[in-house]
Amino acid sequence: MKEQAELTARTPPEIDEAASDRRLGESVRLLRQNMGLSLQELGRRAGLSIGMISQLERGLATPSVRTLRLLSLALQVPISFFFEERAEGPSPRYIVRRGQRRLLRLTPSGVLKESLAPDAPGQMEMYELTLSAGGSSGPDFVKHQGEKAGYVLAGTLRLWLDHEAHLLEAGDSFRFPSTVPHMFDNPTDAPTRIVWITNPVEP
Repeated sequence: MKEQAELTARTPPEIDEAASDRRLGESVRLLRQNMGLSLQELGRRAGLSIGMISQLERGLATPSVRTLRLLSLALQVPISFFFEERAEGPSPRYIVRRGQRRLLRLTPSGVLKESLAPDAPGQMEMYELTLSAGGSSGPDFVKHQGEKAGYVLAGTLRLWLDHEAHLLEAGDSFRFPSTVPHMFDNPTDAPTRIVWITNPVEP
């Protein structure tokens, strides 16, 4: 019960989901245009349909974790590029204070991502993920170059690696090559929190 209360207390306040989707879609559209890519070419690079990308850019759809990862790889930016702007205040080069974490809410997927890494360019991405009951990375497996690792802070994580399910509880950890087909979800009725680390380049 104490763990559940802590998770609930840490949940950020409700936001305008439509405005958040529009901001995310605008980020994708501007980045695509700056790279000189058509919808067709971005779709080909990301392995996504033109209709899906068009809906995302117009703020009419919220991407899954999988879709956002495919877009980030195709557009050659870290997923943190799509996060909300940092809260007001100084931004240390190497430190991220708890109150200054940038957020990404993928509400339909039941996923909240908080960036734990500074904004300065680097090879490693680090997040705290909160998965609501039934939350998931999306309905499909994804694979790409790089490596992933994580640590379950609270709750239960079902991690699918090469179509095999692994149930992880608080205190469990993992690491695997991102070339292994993978996806994840929270099969319980309580929130799950994970520290998630990604190195999107081949180790």
